[in-house]
Amino acid sequence: MKTEFSPAQLANPDIAEADKILRACVHCGFCTATCPTYVLLGDELDSPRGRIYLIKEMLEKDRPPTREVVKHIDRCLSCLACMTTCPSGVHYMHLVDQARVRIEKEYARPLTERLLRAALAWVLPRPGLFRLSMIVARLARPLAALLPAPNEAAASPNLLRRIKAMLALAPGSLPAPGPAGGSVFPALGTRRGRVALLQGCAQQVLAPRINQAAINLLTRHGIEVVLVKDEQCCGALTHHLGRDDDALARARANIAVWLKEAEGNGLDAILVTTSGCGTVIKDYGFMLREDRDFAAAAARISALAKDITEYLGSIELQPAQQQSDLVIAYHSACSLQHGQKITHAPKELLSKNGFVVKDVPESHLCCGSAGTYNILQPDIANRLRDRKVANIAKVKPDMIAAGNIGCMVQIAGGTSVPVVHTVELLDWATGGPRPRLN
Repeated sequence: MKTEFSPAQLANPDIAEADKILRACVHCGFCTATCPTYVLLGDELDSPRGRIYLIKEMLEKDRPPTREVVKHIDRCLSCLACMTTCPSGVHYMHLVDQARVRIEKEYARPLTERLLRAALAWVLPRPGLFRLSMIVARLARPLAALLPAPNEAAASPNLLRRIKAMLALAPGSLPAPGPAGGSVFPALGTRRGRVALLQGCAQQVLAPRINQAAINLLTRHGIEVVLVKDEQCCGALTHHLGRDDDALARARANIAVWLKEAEGNGLDAILVTTSGCGTVIKDYGFMLREDRDFAAAAARISALAKDITEYLGSIELQPAQQQSDLVIAYHSACSLQHGQKITHAPKELLSKNGFVVKDVPESHLCCGSAGTYNILQPDIANRLRDRKVANIAKVKPDMIAAGNIGCMVQIAGGTSVPVVHTVELLDWATGGPRPRLN
């Protein structure tokens, strides 16, 4: 794609990066076939190619974002299926992230939308506040029936529709909190390694059992696990809302505490059980590339970050305690398959440990969770969830396995088939308890 940025514009590192990304695009349109919003809506501007044109026009002419641009960028799930499909290697993720930052800084959203986005950015990264909000939402759930039904003709959902979506996602009950930051779990037997385990934000409130399963599995296999004290939200939630100042501040804070731990007691890896977080942590090196104080440290942390299945594939797990004939539908989270290019390891681990693993038809299409997307764009998210659940049903599974809490909550909202984390099944297969089912 031809670009016409001025030398002054190209002096900005972000614009220079955008120019490189835009020039890689050859208009082939392969991305449209795998873009969830284009598949559903059939609008060229709701495809990666269409959004790339909108972003190019906005950046190149240095224009403030228009309502039309914002509508189509907001509808993007950042599922990154387009990056897997693209034969030219267009790094769409960095381009759409830059567009979101521009929108957040320069576009005046309606007051109610600004307040909602500010609330999400404030509450979700803080587990204490998030727990409190879930309790309030649970009490308010009976009121959801009084709120308006979806308006198919609406260009963007209104506040009441989004509140209804939030109430629908709230769980009926909350588990007890998991272990606190600063906890260390010694290896059983001879120590073979030492890792930090990301505590997460929403996950530690909604499903602390996931990290507990990871801790059980790792320590049983000789890996010491530490929950690093003073760790914060990874920044993914605010990053995808375009609030980069907040996201980068959280990244710097995490880099500081993780490096302190690595240099003090040693770390072989920083393990992540929520793939959406893992994709962003692995991108810290890029996000802070222009920060003289943190660039090198950020690159080091990104290199240490691994998805839990990525790490488990590098160690020899104990033989499965029992051969199971359970059929597992493996849902490949977008952030794992498209963001981190991890596709085979989770399925291989499950197969080797006695489960019958089935691929889901249209596995490249997003389930509609996408961080806060199922709150901000609930109607599109629900259509994608229903499509995903229908495809899962085709393989007639006993359980559904996924590697991302957002996907687990989203899919569980549309099916009675139990949804569990991959690491819970691996823990169970090698001597741990049977996963608690939704």
